[in-house]
Amino acid sequence: MLYWLTELSDGGDLFNLFRYITFRAGGAFLTALIFGFIFGRPLIDVLRKRQGKGQPIRDDGPEGHFVKAGTPTMGGLLIVGALLTSTLLWARLDNPFVWMVLFVTMGYAAIGFADDYAKVAKQNTAGVSGKVRLLLGFLIAGLAAGWAAWFHPAELTGQLAFPVFKNALLDLGIFFVPFAMIVIVGAANAVNLTDGLDGLAIMPVMIAAGTLGIIAYAVGRTDFTEYLDVHYVPGTGEILIFCAGLIGGGLGFLWYNAPPAAVFMGDTGSLALGGALGAIAVATKHEIVLAIVGGLFVVEALSVIIQVFYFKRTGKRVFLMAPIHHHYEKKGWAEPQIVIRFWIISLILALIGLATLKLR
Repeated sequence: MLYWLTELSDGGDLFNLFRYITFRAGGAFLTALIFGFIFGRPLIDVLRKRQGKGQPIRDDGPEGHFVKAGTPTMGGLLIVGALLTSTLLWARLDNPFVWMVLFVTMGYAAIGFADDYAKVAKQNTAGVSGKVRLLLGFLIAGLAAGWAAWFHPAELTGQLAFPVFKNALLDLGIFFVPFAMIVIVGAANAVNLTDGLDGLAIMPVMIAAGTLGIIAYAVGRTDFTEYLDVHYVPGTGEILIFCAGLIGGGLGFLWYNAPPAAVFMGDTGSLALGGALGAIAVATKHEIVLAIVGGLFVVEALSVIIQVFYFKRTGKRVFLMAPIHHHYEKKGWAEPQIVIRFWIISLILALIGLATLKLR
């Protein structure tokens, strides 16, 4: 919205700053951060009052989690609110990729909110049917995938780009949309599975968002794409503003989610943020790089898949408990120890993902 202040500029005044994506990204970060600090405590107070007993705790979970009973959920509303406000304020609203990512984020936030509401209202961990959640998730992802394919350059439409290998493209044709749907839905559910300890999911999400934001900015500039030998996708640079808002909103939320958490993000936040990461990867043609940058989320999801698959066939478990962060809890690791080590792993994977921009 503020981008239109450039129309008042004569090229050498304050209004000219709004032409620069990096300046507006900084504004989005600060806006989202301040939003989080201002509305965080009031939102928590309202959630605690309305929810009573808070988020239900699994009976079969680690014993240390029972002390968290009564902690309110739906804290993702704080992140999504900060993200939406900052993006609408600082991004160019004529950019299709900004709206595509916002559409996925808000759509998945709505699904997560319905699930959180059902859990709190019924005071059990069932929530909305998994089949219904997946169906709605795939519907939103399908619309977003078609949206992205429509606005991708003609030479990249339906193509899967590979990191490291210069100019390597795989023509998926009509199968690009189903592939992109799996990326978005998979990312959303992987982040959802990771959100099991105080502060565990939000920091890796911010790290991944920062990395994807840099990638989006790079692939949206011809000078950068020519230097790095990556595919140019016009318009994706504006996604950096969305990512900056996500980081600012995430930090505002982490202020209250740091152990011991005053609020959980719930599915409202985890599904929305995971879906956003998947949508950014699809928009920028970096779906495979997302698997590297978000490698922690991939491992968390795989641990659940392996556990269920192996248990159904043998009656035995590979892990003491899945997702894998609960396995380490069962082994006696302290919660902060797991969280910080997983943060470190996320940072390392993000740096590897960024390195793919230059390794050609």
